[in-house]
Amino acid sequence: MLKQRRLYADQVAASLFEAETAIDAALAKTAALAGVMPGLRAQAGLSALIGQEAMEWTSRSIVALAEARRAVIEAHKELSLAQKQIGLGAVLYGDGAPKPAEPVRGPALRAVKDANAA
Repeated sequence: MLKQRRLYADQVAASLFEAETAIDAALAKTAALAGVMPGLRAQAGLSALIGQEAMEWTSRSIVALAEARRAVIEAHKELSLAQKQIGLGAVLYGDGAPKPAEPVRGPALRAVKDANAA
């Protein structure tokens, strides 16, 4: 039974890593698109109004991909919990690099008074 669970877990892990890689690649390609459009528009001597909607939609797609990446990362965390729940906590998946501890989130940024303002 444990052997069968291990085989299933291996398949899930492989699919998870493929999904993470695909989202990262899509994010990188979309960011490259957003980076190249303004410069090429300027080189072509076109008005900044040309392609503005395309820039905005591309920017929105970057945000959507970042949100998708967050969702897959959260799924990854949940699968790590499931791995332990099915008795495979000692099995190492991935590249062997240790997972970082959860980031400590500090207080939200706040405005600071300007010392020169009087």
